Amino acid sequence: MANEKILIIDDDDDVAYAMRLPLQAAGYVVYRGASSEEGLRMVKQVNPDLIILDVMMDTTTAGFQVSLTLRNSSASSEYAAYRYVPILMLTAIHKTTPLRFGPNEEYLPVNAFLEKPIQPEALLEQVRKHLEEKPV
Repeated sequence: MANEKILIIDDDDDVAYAMRLPLQAAGYVVYRGASSEEGLRMVKQVNPDLIILDVMMDTTTAGFQVSLTLRNSSASSEYAAYRYVPILMLTAIHKTTPLRFGPNEEYLPVNAFLEKPIQPEALLEQVRKHLEEKPV
C-alpha cells in the first residue's frame, strides 16, 4: 500500500466518517464528495485509485448515474481517464426496498456491491481486493 487515494461519494456525514476512519488508519488518503456533482468534480481533482459510491444521494438513483458517467465507453468523455478506477457501490437499498440488483457491465458498471452498514474490516478487505485487481 503506497498511500492510495480513496474517494468516498456519499451524502451522509456519519457514513462517510465511519468509512474514513478505518481507511485512514490503514494508510489510505481519503477524500469525499458529498453529492453526485461534487463527487464527479472530485474525481478530476483527486484522480482516485478507488471510489466508494453511495446509491441514493441527490436523487434515489444518483449513484447509478455517477457510475454510468464514469464508465462511459466514449474516448471523448471527459471522464475517459477514470474509466478503469474500481467503484465499490455502497447502499442500504436492499434493506429498505424490495429492489434487487448487483454489478452489471451495461446497467450498473461497478466492481462490487456492498451493503450498509459495512463493518470496517469487511470494507478494508474489499478495498484491498479491488486495488490489487485494478488494471495498471
